[in-house]
Amino acid sequence: MIATDRTISAILKHDRKINSYKIALVRSINDVVLAFPDVRSPGRDVAVPLRLLAHYWLAYYWPFVDKVNPIWQGQRARDPRDGRLRNDIAFRPELTALRQQWEGIIGQEARAADGFYLINERRVSRRWQSYPAAFRETYEKAVGAIVKAIHMPIRYAGPGQWTVFAQPVRYTQLPAAVVAVPGTQSNERCVVVTADLWAALRRLSLWAEALCIHEWCLLSERFQPDAALDDYRGIVYGLLTDRPDNRRPLTWERNQIDLMLLEGTVFTCPWTEKSIRQGVAYDLDHLVPLAIYPTNELWNLLPSDPAFNMRVKRDRLPSADRLLQAQPHLTAAYGLYEQQATLGPVLREDVAARFVTVPADAADFPAVVAQAVVGLLEQVADARHWQQF
Repeated sequence: MIATDRTISAILKHDRKINSYKIALVRSINDVVLAFPDVRSPGRDVAVPLRLLAHYWLAYYWPFVDKVNPIWQGQRARDPRDGRLRNDIAFRPELTALRQQWEGIIGQEARAADGFYLINERRVSRRWQSYPAAFRETYEKAVGAIVKAIHMPIRYAGPGQWTVFAQPVRYTQLPAAVVAVPGTQSNERCVVVTADLWAALRRLSLWAEALCIHEWCLLSERFQPDAALDDYRGIVYGLLTDRPDNRRPLTWERNQIDLMLLEGTVFTCPWTEKSIRQGVAYDLDHLVPLAIYPTNELWNLLPSDPAFNMRVKRDRLPSADRLLQAQPHLTAAYGLYEQQATLGPVLREDVAARFVTVPADAADFPAVVAQAVVGLLEQVADARHWQQF
C-alpha cells in the first residue's frame, strides 16, 4: 500500500475528480487522526469505521445542501431515461431532508456550522435522545447514504484501484494487530489507515487540512452554473471553515455541578487555582476550545475562574507549563465527577468514546483520564500550532 505525505498531496492535487469525495475522504481521516491523538501505536495500522467518517462528511457537506441555494459538488450528468440532471452527490436528497427538518426544529435558517453542531450532539447520547425520533431517524438515513458513497473514493484514491486503501471490511475480519479507534463496533465496516499514513497525518495535520480546503474551494468553483458569481472561492472557504459557537447552554451539566456545590463540594480552577464553592461564580470551561473540537464531552468541561476564562484563556490552548500546573486539578475534578452518581457514568461513557489509553478498570481512573487529556491537549497544540496561554 502507498501511504506517504506525497500520496496525500497527489490525491488532493492530481487525482481525477468528478466530485469532491476524495478531498472529503482525506479531510475526514485527518480529522479522525486529530480527534483520537492517543491512537499512536508505532507500526500498527488503524481501523476507522466508515460510519465515523460519514459523520464528518455530514458536517462538511451540510452548507452545500440548502434547498433554495444549493452549491454543487460534482458533475451533473443527464439521466438518459428522462433527461433530468442527476444528483452531484449521491446523498444530497437525504442530507437536504435532514437540513430541512433541522430548520423546522430551530425555527430559522440553518447555519453553515450546524452540521458540526449536530455531529457533536449525536456523539453525546444524553443530548441526542432529547431530539424527536423522526429527526434522529432522518439523521441515520443520511449517515447511511453517506457511508455508501464513501466506498467510491476509498477505491479510487491514488493511481488505479485499492492502491492507497484496501477494500473496507468488518472489524472482526481484520488482523488482531490492527488498532481500532474508540467506539468501533465489531460488525462495522472499516477502512484501514496504514501506520505510515496515520503518522504522516499526525505530523502534518494542519498542512493536510489547509490543502484539503484550498483544493475543495478550487474544485467547487468548477461545478457552479453561475460562473460570474464574485469571489466564489471565498464563499466556499467560509462555509468549509465555519464552526459552531457555544450555543448549547450546558444546562444539564451546570445543574449537576450546582448540586455538588450545594452539597459542599469544592473545585479548584485548573488555571488560577481559585477555589470554586457554593456562592462563587464559575464558568464551565472547554479545555479544548470549540473552534478545534466542537464537543461538550464531560472530560472537556471543568469549572473555572470566569474572569480568567473570559480575558485570558478564551479560545486558546494551555502551554506545557500551564498543563503541568493544571494536571493535579484535572485529576481532582475528575475524581469529584466520578464520585457523583449521575456524572460518574457519564464521564466514563465520554472517556470510552474518545481515549484508547484509559482502561475502564484503571486503578486510579481520574488520574489516568487527566494524563490522557493532557496528552490530547499537547498533541492538538503541536499539530495545529494553536495560540497558547
